[in-house]
Amino acid sequence: MKLSIVLVLLLFSTFSFGQEIIIPNGYELLAEMEGDLDKDQVCEKVLVFETSEPSEYGNIREIQVLKYSNGKWVVWRKSRQAILRSQEGGIMGDPFEEITIEKGILIISFSGGSSWKWAFKDKYRFQNNEFQLIGHSSIFGKNCEYWTTFDFNLSTGKIDYNKTYEDCDNNQNNHKKEAEVFYHKNLKINLSNRNLLETKIITPKHKHELYF
Repeated sequence: MKLSIVLVLLLFSTFSFGQEIIIPNGYELLAEMEGDLDKDQVCEKVLVFETSEPSEYGNIREIQVLKYSNGKWVVWRKSRQAILRSQEGGIMGDPFEEITIEKGILIISFSGGSSWKWAFKDKYRFQNNEFQLIGHSSIFGKNCEYWTTFDFNLSTGKIDYNKTYEDCDNNQNNHKKEAEVFYHKNLKINLSNRNLLETKIITPKHKHELYF
């Protein structure tokens, strides 16, 4: 009996993956990924679009999560806040890198900058009937200046922050390090409100300002 159920699910998933998605007018598809995001043993489809709607920092992007229902893909969740705009990467250009799905977690990756470079990943889990931000990790810095790493587990509130200074003039790399582990709890961020407001956290020991 269990084997029959598994076979039916597999056949359903295989059939659904072959169905054509509809791209809205004025939208350009940037990325597509499939995976089970709500643990129902049926894969959802995640799409990232560039819209034709301009903003101060380039065209607005939209992320959609689709479910397969009644023989077609339908939009289940969507947001215009979770994907950076087309010119928010600075001199390096488009900041959007990719979307991936790992163990039911939706991961969105970005990078940008010039001589000062940055990169970060947001991790979302479907819980409490929405895609909640459960993790954020980033790196920022410049060669011969300093590099910082910031890892934030929003589920527990734990933050692991490291700053490593570089002194290339004296041939001394990584000559000074600062590290802090502390907690910042009760932030409620989801796919829909991710970048509506910038969040600033000040580290308790070294008083560094962290933005995400």
